[in-house]
Amino acid sequence: MDKRKVLVVGAGGFAGGFIVEEGLRRGCEVYAGVRETTSRKYLADSAIKFVTFDFDNPDSLAQTIEESMPGDQKWDWIVYNLGATKAISFSDFSKVNYEYLKNFLESLKATGKVPDKFLLMSSLSVHGPSHEKDGAKFRETDIPAPNTRYGASKLKAEMLLQMEGIPYIIFRPTGIYGPRDKDYYLMLQSISKGFDFSAGYKKQLLTFIYVEDLARAVFDALEKAPAGNTYIISEDKSYTQKEFRKIAAEAIGRKHVLSLPMPLWAVKAVSAVAEKWGVARMKPSTLNRDKYNIMKQRNWDADVSKAKRDFGFNPMVSLKEGVRNAADWYKKEGWL
Repeated sequence: MDKRKVLVVGAGGFAGGFIVEEGLRRGCEVYAGVRETTSRKYLADSAIKFVTFDFDNPDSLAQTIEESMPGDQKWDWIVYNLGATKAISFSDFSKVNYEYLKNFLESLKATGKVPDKFLLMSSLSVHGPSHEKDGAKFRETDIPAPNTRYGASKLKAEMLLQMEGIPYIIFRPTGIYGPRDKDYYLMLQSISKGFDFSAGYKKQLLTFIYVEDLARAVFDALEKAPAGNTYIISEDKSYTQKEFRKIAAEAIGRKHVLSLPMPLWAVKAVSAVAEKWGVARMKPSTLNRDKYNIMKQRNWDADVSKAKRDFGFNPMVSLKEGVRNAADWYKKEGWL
């Protein structure tokens, strides 16, 4: 049997590099879809074939696809991992998370290169705070109600893909963490200094997925899951902020960590100021209104039974092990 040809769009992103590595481990012929400015630091394997896309020039996409897959060749699977998690405005989110996807799908159809399966990396954020009162787990059957610009742009992308007549799979992962990640690194960095800042005083249920478990799930789904389905991807367990703090402190080797919960009104005010400062500098701020809405949400618990049933989803790395792996990597790289 010929090797599966797999294109990972957004291969230079945090999760993208691990998805590429997993594809190589499984014996696939892996193409890394990158932009001219994409760092290839973690895409060093000589077996990787690069495809450079210019998403700001949609007219060039079809030509690039044709040059990469000439004649009657095509990719068997495409993993679309390209996306923006921070942006100055909704129009910027929409441009990267929706318009780039729209142009890419149109080019695939125009060139006759529609794959057997197309997996879109979305987000649990499309659900919004729909289970704050009832405390129920998020399920794929929920009606999405995003309360962030990021979540809204991801939902817009999902709806587009569902209408394009392409055999799709949609992933809605919860918080992705692991070596190389910069978002959760900031939390570990703070804990390493003896402080754990959190938003609000009410109990919060957090969920996580280790990046290598996510990469394994991608290929398990491409191999086994029926097209036309959406899946929530998370470790099958939720954690309180206190539990996360204890796990992180142990991984770092910090005995005493001071918990510093901030009132929501203060977090909201700081987020608003940080966002305006980012707009003034024309650079998205890590702390912004979207981030505030995510931090104030109390319930991120998720039901992954559908993924377990359809393609045997079974995360292998617990939060304790995963945070330890990440912390060890940060230490080795001199981040901590």
